[in-house]
Amino acid sequence: MGNSHSHNHNLPISHGKAFALGIGLNIAFVIIEVIYGLIANSSALLADAGHNASDVLGLVFAWTAAWMATIKPKGKYTYGLRKTTILVSILNALLLFGAVAIILWNAIEKLYNPEPVFGTQIIIVAAIGVVINTFTALLFLKGQKNDLNIRGAFLHMVADAGVSLGVVVAGILINITGKLWIDSITSFVIVLVILWGTWKLFAASIDLALDAVPRHIDVQKVRSFLLNQKGVEGLHDLHIWALSTTQVALSVHLFIPYQTNGNFLKELQKQLEHEFGIKHTTIQIENVEIDCKTGC
Repeated sequence: MGNSHSHNHNLPISHGKAFALGIGLNIAFVIIEVIYGLIANSSALLADAGHNASDVLGLVFAWTAAWMATIKPKGKYTYGLRKTTILVSILNALLLFGAVAIILWNAIEKLYNPEPVFGTQIIIVAAIGVVINTFTALLFLKGQKNDLNIRGAFLHMVADAGVSLGVVVAGILINITGKLWIDSITSFVIVLVILWGTWKLFAASIDLALDAVPRHIDVQKVRSFLLNQKGVEGLHDLHIWALSTTQVALSVHLFIPYQTNGNFLKELQKQLEHEFGIKHTTIQIENVEIDCKTGC
């Protein structure tokens, strides 16, 4: 028998400045939105503020988790603290669900008890949000191609820019038509947007926490790929799971009835990384076939 264990300890490119600037700008904007949301009596502005506040927390958590993931394994944490990125995703989703409940309560109350809304103020404040969120998204534009965490931050900011643009449109329609219910209806649309993204984030995070195969990897394709390698006549105990939101691990036992050289394993590990993005692999070679009746 032989085995090989491959680690890729290359850490994600630091986006500390981008996180710091994005968080600072969005905190300032959330404060502005809350103040003018109360002044303009706009549930849409307050809804957008709640959405942005949850995304600020998301950025803070993502930044913190990314830093914790760089801490080297020690003591009983033999994998390090990389899985905090998954736990943070779950926490972020729960916070977003809480924000949705508050937004809905406020919007329903305003729908049944409409009060004067100042459309011009809504337009100006939401337009500022479009600019800030677009700028923040651009901070993560380059890194989002190679890092799922950065991509998550990028998509959050793009979505925020879109929601703020929706609030601008609502303000214009209120000024044109004078219909106060437009403000509440806009809040409901914002809620649907948040729920759509949040549910997908929550479901994916739970899957990763339970060590399910990451959604971007087809386990059957990996199995076929391994079985098609020269000399491989069988496999068992194939496991694929997430070490973090950016790192995937694999372990497998391969049945090869003759001795292999070290280049076989090294080349196989390189191919797994290239084809599937699996960078952390443990492969055990077995020269005697095992009769595995279940779980193979």
